[in-house]
Amino acid sequence: MNRLVFITGASSGIGQALAERFYNAGWSVALVARRNAEMTAWAVAQGWQPERWRVYGADVAQTDSIVAAGHACLAEQGVPDAVIANAGVSIGMDTAERADLDVMAQTLAINLQGLAATFHPFIDPMRVRGSGTLTGVASVAAIRGLPGHGAYCASKAGVVSYCESLRGELRGHGIKVVTIVPGYIDTPLTRGNRYAMPFLMQPEVFADRAFAVIEAGASYRVIPWQMGVAAKILRVLPNSLFDRLLDGRPRKARRGE
Repeated sequence: MNRLVFITGASSGIGQALAERFYNAGWSVALVARRNAEMTAWAVAQGWQPERWRVYGADVAQTDSIVAAGHACLAEQGVPDAVIANAGVSIGMDTAERADLDVMAQTLAINLQGLAATFHPFIDPMRVRGSGTLTGVASVAAIRGLPGHGAYCASKAGVVSYCESLRGELRGHGIKVVTIVPGYIDTPLTRGNRYAMPFLMQPEVFADRAFAVIEAGASYRVIPWQMGVAAKILRVLPNSLFDRLLDGRPRKARRGE
């Protein structure tokens, strides 16, 4: 019987690349996206075997919506072997602007609350079965706060801490919790960035490496590794030096810019 992976944010970028990588490795896939008609058309265009995939329309920002998608997957395809909470948004913010407080609330709702809600339906069934892997997709932006990027950095730092907490909670139940920390990946999410993106990686290459990490059940991995080294260096820099290094760096574009 084919193993099953449940992936959010599967309609583009990292999520779509991961879906293709898992399918090509022989897995069945549960694809979650708001644009479920487009997602269905894409899967059909790939020539995928109908019995090996399903699409579930859901808004990850709405807890009941993504939880319902999880329950629908359980009913139609069974308990996944792997769940990848990948859906995310990246929008610049300026705390002096009232509208950007709403941007922050939306970012946290999708990137952090939505991640926990994605995992929720599967934890008890995985406990009963005694196996499963829950993967949270964070970002190197979790390592240090970047100017104009407060909402995104806070949400992804939250993902790292949340997954670490969940890993401890599920220890002894046969469930692995994996935190994947991407660097800069060439996706619609990053193409509007107004600053240099070192070690930029194509999504297919990222997906190949992430697949190996998830298969291995590693607890934490930065992809690519070069960005992991850079992030560790940034983490230990004194604040005065870090602030000077980022002085004048272009800010992330705000909504509408």
